[in-house]
Amino acid sequence: MKKSVLVLVAILISLQLFAQKEITVSDIWQRYMFFPASVDGLKSMNDGEHYSVYERTGIEKFEYKTGEKVEDLVIFSDFTKNYVSSEYEFSSDEKKIMLYSNSEQIYRHSFVADYYVYDIVAKKETPVSKNGKQQLATFSPDAQNIAFVRDNNLFIRDMISKSEEQITTDGEYNGILNGTPDWVYEEEFGFNKAFEWSPDGKYLAYIKFDESDVKMFNMTKFAGQSPKIEDNVLYPENYTFKYPKAGDGNSIVSVHIYNIETGKTVTMDIGSVTDQYIPRIRWTKDANKLSIFRLNRLQNKLEILFANPETGNTEVIITEENKYYIEDFTYDKIIYLEDGEHIVIPSERDGYRHLYLYKIDGTLETQLTKGKWDITDFYGYDEKKKVFYYQAAAVSPLEREVYSVDIKGEKTTKISTKKGTNSVDFSNDYKYYVNYFSNIETPQYVTLHNSKGKEIRILEDNANFKTRVEEYGGQHKDFFTFTTSEGVELNACKIVAPDFDETKKHATIIMQYSGPGSQEVKNSWEYDSFGWVNLLAQKGFVIVFVDPRGTGARGEEFKKMTYKQLGHYETIDLIETAKYLGTLPYVDSERIGVWGWSYGGYMASLCMTKGAEYFNTGIAVAPVTNWRYYDNIYTERFMVKPQDNANGYDDNSPINHADKLEGNLLLIHGSSDDNVHLQNTMEFSEALVQAGKQFDMMIYNNRNHGIYGGNTRYHLFTLKTNYFIEHLQPEILK
Repeated sequence: MKKSVLVLVAILISLQLFAQKEITVSDIWQRYMFFPASVDGLKSMNDGEHYSVYERTGIEKFEYKTGEKVEDLVIFSDFTKNYVSSEYEFSSDEKKIMLYSNSEQIYRHSFVADYYVYDIVAKKETPVSKNGKQQLATFSPDAQNIAFVRDNNLFIRDMISKSEEQITTDGEYNGILNGTPDWVYEEEFGFNKAFEWSPDGKYLAYIKFDESDVKMFNMTKFAGQSPKIEDNVLYPENYTFKYPKAGDGNSIVSVHIYNIETGKTVTMDIGSVTDQYIPRIRWTKDANKLSIFRLNRLQNKLEILFANPETGNTEVIITEENKYYIEDFTYDKIIYLEDGEHIVIPSERDGYRHLYLYKIDGTLETQLTKGKWDITDFYGYDEKKKVFYYQAAAVSPLEREVYSVDIKGEKTTKISTKKGTNSVDFSNDYKYYVNYFSNIETPQYVTLHNSKGKEIRILEDNANFKTRVEEYGGQHKDFFTFTTSEGVELNACKIVAPDFDETKKHATIIMQYSGPGSQEVKNSWEYDSFGWVNLLAQKGFVIVFVDPRGTGARGEEFKKMTYKQLGHYETIDLIETAKYLGTLPYVDSERIGVWGWSYGGYMASLCMTKGAEYFNTGIAVAPVTNWRYYDNIYTERFMVKPQDNANGYDDNSPINHADKLEGNLLLIHGSSDDNVHLQNTMEFSEALVQAGKQFDMMIYNNRNHGIYGGNTRYHLFTLKTNYFIEHLQPEILK
């Protein structure tokens, strides 16, 4: 009887595997079948009881408690313009909404557009300006004025008198920028609005960037899309923009405050040193006190200055120093409490990232969080309950939980309940929160909770998506750790097909990013946690993700040990990964591949050269191949200037190891990549040619760092799939 049951079970399993659908690149990048749904664009409203959501038909208002729609705030069909953007801003009294259409991209985050103000009560739209497209249009706190940037100058639109006043006049393309950052600030300091209204709307503070002496970078832009001769495309466009590479000069920045009432502009005293950064300006709760964050060029000393808007005088209140570098998380997550007496600053001073409570005069009051784990996000402060909310990897580096801690740092409460990755979005009064959860078995699961943690309702369970995943064999992802020959324990995970046969030797692909503070190995359902990865697994590959030294959520020393020598320890650990995998009975040590994008492409290039003995095939997409080619803010944060660390730059540049290549290497790049320039791939390819090494290369016309648009992603992933099959599993092609 038992034997019959076992036979029946085996037959059923075989039938299930036989019926499993095969994933195709077309399923992923033409039908978009393997990207789970989420709940995006939810904005809490002032009362904390309601939220707004952008839909294709308009902007709608809902009640948190019931989930029922209360009203249509905006109905797009009523407009003369087509509001294509999902980004919008309420005035402080929520009687007006700022929207925009017809946007034109500048850099990754910046753009110009036609902005409009919609009066919810009068149901009337008004253009912010009729004198040309604008950038960053922003309501003043009383909604009587709107500040915006046009042609690198600041303007203020008076909504009462309808007048438009130009605040600065020296704005110039590739010269002077007022109120909007240059390319490298936008990319590496993560912001694109460099002006702020004071809490009372009396002052407008802004940063001026003088990039006159920053060196120019050129890119050739081709027509593409089968152009016609009459389109005048015989001569491609030569696009130029300011891009400061490692070791070169930056924009000289200054901070100014414009007085709305007097029309007078005062320059703030940020010191005599010009070779420094101002990554943020932020008003305190006092309208007469602007905080300026000043960072030295080495990025290991952050000072918080308080500035007087009338005199320009400044005073250093708090200084944060680090023996390595200070991350942007520190100054991005600083908050001022409503009492006007306290400030909270994240810091890694004890070896892990934690929260510290200061008095407004710079006196440290208490360390709010403690432990050998890192805070990974900071959500803010509930004034009524007097607790702070944050996300942390306190249980494991692979997971994320949400906690609260009281203002004395004495009582910590775990809010999230599910094991995996949790992140939250609170209502304005912290009465409700939306919890975004996933783990390796569960795609995004979104729920609404009250402040006590009680689940009110499910917003998105991705039930249909889960059913689809099961039809294609399901997710088979397992975590494991291994210890390198240097005694370092690394976190990793593997993905295999449902019918995986451990008695056979399989080709293996290591997927990694490896950049400072990053993580690929997490108990979460990542954006592409199923599609291409499981396509390759279905074809018989073992897929392995690994986080080498330098990655995040394991404390400062593990993360920052790559300081001044990016690529060195990461390469050692990836080679150790290949060596370890080669000892497993189901891995063919002669057929191990590696791939990565951007920093991951850099590491794939190093693996294929410095680690040529252990890697058969590699794909490097948009790789950095010499840190001397990359921008100075990012590169010098981890490497200091090349003038002061030549060996650190050169010893781990793939270009300098081209002669070591032995296996199959595919280089891929977008010709209009303004981030990691095509220069990296072209110079590396030249080094390979001169070293007599054969390799493959694909350049995508006019594509930026993301390499997308039209049929591009489908072509890219088909190319990568075929390359790994051709060189690691050619028997599939027979």
